[in-house]
Amino acid sequence: MPGGNMRVLVAGAGGAIGRPIVRRLVSLGHEVSGIARGDEGAARISADGGTPFVADVLKPDEVEKAMAGARPEVVIDQLTALPRHYTPQAMRESLARTSEVRVVGGANVQDAALAAGATRFLGQSGCYFYAPGEGLAEESEPFVSSGPPLVAGNVEAFQQVEDRITGLPQGTTGLILRYGFYYGPGTWYSSDGDMGQQARAGQLGVLGDGDGVWSFVHLEDAAEFTARVAVESQATGVVNVTDSDPLPMRDVMRAFSAFAGGVEPAEYPITEETDADGVFYATKMRGASNRRAREEFGFSPRRLEWLRP
Repeated sequence: MPGGNMRVLVAGAGGAIGRPIVRRLVSLGHEVSGIARGDEGAARISADGGTPFVADVLKPDEVEKAMAGARPEVVIDQLTALPRHYTPQAMRESLARTSEVRVVGGANVQDAALAAGATRFLGQSGCYFYAPGEGLAEESEPFVSSGPPLVAGNVEAFQQVEDRITGLPQGTTGLILRYGFYYGPGTWYSSDGDMGQQARAGQLGVLGDGDGVWSFVHLEDAAEFTARVAVESQATGVVNVTDSDPLPMRDVMRAFSAFAGGVEPAEYPITEETDADGVFYATKMRGASNRRAREEFGFSPRRLEWLRP
């Protein structure tokens, strides 16, 4: 088991999940650095107590220079490029960029990390795309094999990320973090976040029966888990990082809208013109089990914030 002060680098350190991870690592006494795309992200890393390195992750030479400066023992990949405003159209438009950052940028980060002597690598994935089945999905179960454009594109990118981490060379360890949907400050799902604003504007809805089961995780719980497991464990494989309150989409929308001071979400029937990705999320998504995280790592996530006591 690793111990003591360690050199840890977070790629995507200026983002929504990267920032609390950096802060938690710093509080644990580790020497933390982060890669940011520009000066604004670098300033956030410095404010959180880390050492910033500005690099475009799609340019291998810039990433290699950052890694040579940081000399990390552990690297945590939290690269993404999601839109600030959530709509199905915005997600589709950002898919190519997000996939490139995750797949190509992540590979550049991993290769440079290994070349710089890192021996542990953690990477971000998601628990939203498990194949249909009974109950909550365990980590051993597969992703859906086909789906509408947004689902299929995300599955392809996540699978490439996971295959790369699974194939790390001997002498290194890797762990794939399949997070639930983030909620809390700085995310879409907060009272003052994008979805909170949409709730108050009456823009949230329930599509069809809303039977798709969604798994969430509070940003700070995800960050605490990630920071601790990164440096205190040599665990490998895949772990679902979610809370213990998976809910049907209809209940999520109604409870969240009430929590955010919004109006009752409207109900919409599914027709031939209905967005296919929306149908997947609303009616086919399968919740994820956090049993491994709880039993093996002692993960104790808070109750989903907008549920009634």
